[in-house]
This record gives sequence, structure tokens and C-alpha cells, in this order.
Amino acid sequence: MGGDLAPKQVVSGAIRAAQEGDSRIVLVGDDATIHPLLPVDCAKSGIEVRHASEWIEMDESPMVAIRRKKDSSLAVCMGLLAEGQVDAVVTAGNTGAAAALAQMKLRRIEGIDRPAIATVLPTATGKVILLDSGANVDCRPQNLLEFAVMGTIYARSVLGTADPRVGLLSIGEESIKGNDLTKAAYHLLRESSVNFHGNVEGRDIGQGTVDIVVCDGFVGNIVLKVAEGYGLAILKMLKTSLNAGFFSKVGLFLLRPGFRNFKKRVDYTECGGALLLGVKGVCIISHGSSNAYAINNAIHLATMSVKGRIVDHIRESLSLPQPCLSAEEEAINAVVG
Repeated sequence: MGGDLAPKQVVSGAIRAAQEGDSRIVLVGDDATIHPLLPVDCAKSGIEVRHASEWIEMDESPMVAIRRKKDSSLAVCMGLLAEGQVDAVVTAGNTGAAAALAQMKLRRIEGIDRPAIATVLPTATGKVILLDSGANVDCRPQNLLEFAVMGTIYARSVLGTADPRVGLLSIGEESIKGNDLTKAAYHLLRESSVNFHGNVEGRDIGQGTVDIVVCDGFVGNIVLKVAEGYGLAILKMLKTSLNAGFFSKVGLFLLRPGFRNFKKRVDYTECGGALLLGVKGVCIISHGSSNAYAINNAIHLATMSVKGRIVDHIRESLSLPQPCLSAEEEAINAVVG
């Protein structure tokens, strides 16, 4: 109910997902608003509606809204998942509220200090997982190690990458480059069981140098928004340039299939949403302006994540021995924390 294009586009995407897949869809929100958007016999379509009398707007303070709106659609969604009535939650609503309610209702996986938002971005060679992309503004070195472990499991279980490479986002490839956080995290990652490539710079993300890039949520969210902005700008500039003059328009017509394929590769709606990793349940957080196509893809991502048992795999991986910190690294960790 709280997304920019909700509920019409959300309902439309859910209908499409129900028709294309084997999922049972539970739409949570205002019953009187949702039902007119559904087929006459929605039950046969695999869709049901669960009424929620309130919803959290995109511009509301997450914690204030959570306290005041006990019957919000987001709170009801997370409650259904916590009670085992559904297997996953997909939301295009308030990101902060979704992340907070997921931790409150579902709780964190034992051994995870900070859940992270894992966003899949296109690269020159395939895809890369960026995490954290917005859930944690401040992090400790141990958190970045947790992100690397969860990102590795995501790449294996859902994206099918056999031995994913992990890169630590910094200002240089050398281990001595970066701030206290990245320097301490470098040593933790080097001694861990993940396939650690080393430090990577911002330019390496789009080149596909690694399969997973870890950083704190402040940096990750900026990277995500810059990438999104440049992607839209490049498409706009191409369209403007290729529509300038007769011969350009002819060229555009001939190159249209190639540009259509390019747009498909860089369009965020193709992935549908980002997984919130580290909580006891599958939660997909979609872009606030997600259309029906994006919602449909987000539901399919949720289905793959459930079938891939990503939560179980994260829990199992954390039962393995963890690397020990040296006295120097412990001191840095304490200062950053």
C-alpha cells in the first residue's frame, strides 16, 4: 500500500506472478481498495486478500510510523511470515520500516549482528551483488565479514555462481589503502573461508572484477543511487542523440534490437528487488516506484530464494569456525564500533 505506484501496479504484478508461477499470493492492505483491482474470482487465480487498516507512507519516519501504526500493511506482512502463514514477503514500501519490522518480527539469524540489503547490479560480464546497500549506515569489520558470507551464499543458492569472488570496496587495491574499517575488514576477510579477491575500487564494480562487493550501507547506498542515476542518464542521452536528424533516426531504427537488449540488462525492474539478508525469513525490498513488471520479478526472486533455502544455508554457514582477531584488529574493531 505504501509504494509510489501502489496499489494498482503492485496488484497487477501479483496477478501476473500468480498466472506465470506456482506461488500463492497474499495481498495485504485495504480490502476496499484492493478488491476492485482483482479478477472476479481471484481465489481461482491463487490470490487472496488480508485486510490491513493502515499503511506506512514513503516519507514517514520508520520508527515513528511503526509505533503509531500497529495494523500497517507492512506489520501484518511481517507477522504472517513470522507465524509461518507465508514463505516470503515482497514490499515496495518504506525501506527503513520494512528493514526495522523484519528485525522486530522475524528476528536476526543467530550469529548475524547486522542484516544487510543485497542488491544485484549488472556488469560487463554478468552480475554483481552489492551489500550492504542501505540497511546500516555505520558498520564494524565483523559486519563486513558477515556480509561477505551472506553474499556468497546468495550467489551460490540463488544466482548459481559456483565459487563467487568477494571484493572489499575501498579507495585502492592495496591492503594498506582505506579507512580503519576497511583495513580491519581486509584482514578478517583474508583469514576467512570466503573466496576473497582483495580490495576493489568503484570502477571495478561495473567491470565484473568480482561477484560480490561488500561495504557499509552508507557507501553502498550512494554507489547504488549513483549507478542508477548514470544508467538513466546514459539511456536518455542515447535517445536524444540518436533522434537528432534523419540519418540518426534511421540508425536508431536499425539498432533498435541491440538497444532494447541493452536497456533490459541495465533496467532495475529486471531483478525486481533486493534481498534483506540476515533475518529469519525471505524479505524482498523493491524500489518504491516499482511497476507491475518489477513486482512480478520480485515475487519470482522471492520464490527462488525460498526454494534455494537461503536462510537455512546462512544459518548453517555461521556454525562453522570463525577467524580469530589479533589484538590490533580487536582494538580497531572496538574503535570503529
